[in-house]
Amino acid sequence: MSMLTVDLQTGLLVRTNAVAKLAAALIVSVTLMMSIDWVSAAVALLLTACLLPLTGLGARGLWVRLWPFGIVAALAGVTTLLYGRPSGEVYWSFWLIAISDGSIELAVAVVLRVLAIVIPSVVLFMTTDPTDLADGLAQILRLPARFVLGGLAGMRLVGLFMEDWRSLESARRARGVADAGRLRRFAGQAFALLVLSIRRGSKLATAMEARGFGARGTRTWARESVFAARDWALIAVAAAIAVTAVSAAVWAGTWNFILGLD
Repeated sequence: MSMLTVDLQTGLLVRTNAVAKLAAALIVSVTLMMSIDWVSAAVALLLTACLLPLTGLGARGLWVRLWPFGIVAALAGVTTLLYGRPSGEVYWSFWLIAISDGSIELAVAVVLRVLAIVIPSVVLFMTTDPTDLADGLAQILRLPARFVLGGLAGMRLVGLFMEDWRSLESARRARGVADAGRLRRFAGQAFALLVLSIRRGSKLATAMEARGFGARGTRTWARESVFAARDWALIAVAAAIAVTAVSAAVWAGTWNFILGLD
């Protein structure tokens, strides 16, 4: 069954080639990684938010998928606020902790930068079927078929991890093994899941080899992956977002090339 939900079928991005989505995410992400400033990140985040209706996810779908990354961004911002390099006026300090004008500005930049990088990457991934991505990587980017098919098989197994975890938890509780401490229980169950995953992966690799997935030579593909006008348009939009974000930061004087930091 496809990983895409029913509401995604109305999204324009669902019909876009997976390689184009990957290229668009890389363009925006790599550009934002070149500088730590709040202007470029804010502009990129704002322009990306304007395109979210094209995903077909809806407000609730976006919230369910993105709220964990909001927490990560907030934690990164708090850490930077407390332990960032102090500059300007210092408002409060204690031992290694110092809150100053510089740390506040850097914390805001870090939060916006994390969100601006994560949101388009996660959204584009969630609107991409793994099989479509594998077809694009093999047919358009000409990556080795063995590597692509192995990666596709691994992605298909990721969804089974949670089911295996719940099954292991129920089995261990039935045998009375799960009555130990929480950390000890987690460590034992994680090791059991690792062993189970290795065994399943070995069996899957053997089965795929037996069915000719590892055969050398030119492969044929059931579905053709082509680049259409909307795919080039998506890449152009991503490039426009990156250029606009950088131009705004340079114009505002906040552009801070990361390789130029002391």
